[in-house]
Amino acid sequence: MSDSMDDAGPTEAAAAAPRPEAGPKARSGAFLGVPIEVTISVGKARPLVSELVELRRDSVLTLDSSVDDPVELYIGDRLIARGELQELGDDSGRLGVRLTEVADFSNEL
Repeated sequence: MSDSMDDAGPTEAAAAAPRPEAGPKARSGAFLGVPIEVTISVGKARPLVSELVELRRDSVLTLDSSVDDPVELYIGDRLIARGELQELGDDSGRLGVRLTEVADFSNEL
């Protein structure tokens, strides 16, 4: 028996041949387990350069938003959702975001 696929019978050749993916959803499913970084934008500051060079530990940089204002979620530079900051109720002091708006990606597949 030869090691060549040319000499293999129809069943062996079919088993050894790569199978094409089922379509876009099958291809995108391969990426579902990949972690991705989401950036939460709480607000912006516009200090002067002279104020920036004077920043030290415990300095406060004033933002253009308050704690109750909506935050924006980005992947790269793309806005994907908006939400509200929430303190997690597990005594860890950590924050979470309750989503109030999510971008519609259904037309992009």
